[in-house]
Amino acid sequence: MIRGRPGRDDDPDRLYTLTGGRTRPDSDAFDLVTLVVSECEPVPGMQSEHVAILQMCRAPTAVVEIAAELRLPVGIATVLLSDLLHAGKISARHPRVRATDPGMPWQSLPDTSTLEKVLIGLRSL
Repeated sequence: MIRGRPGRDDDPDRLYTLTGGRTRPDSDAFDLVTLVVSECEPVPGMQSEHVAILQMCRAPTAVVEIAAELRLPVGIATVLLSDLLHAGKISARHPRVRATDPGMPWQSLPDTSTLEKVLIGLRSL
């Protein structure tokens, strides 16, 4: 049997149960590249997805990687991450590096116009 797309073909009742019916996170701290780090170990009685996130994020892990590993849509993963953030069990930060750091120009982010040109180029492929 061929499995469908992870997260997209899952039972909607399961996804509803995972998030308690919420469709949006309580925090705007997350985007696809936000790095998440565990601040504690899992405790007995935690939801299995929360346990998996805490174990996975012992090292900084991007939101998109977490969603892929859990085989959940990113929106559902961000709701779960928001729960953990509010409980103080994870920390989240965007991987941006200050462009003003002297001697490290390769770590600054490209300007928006460059990113738009790349996106247009990719769409034309």
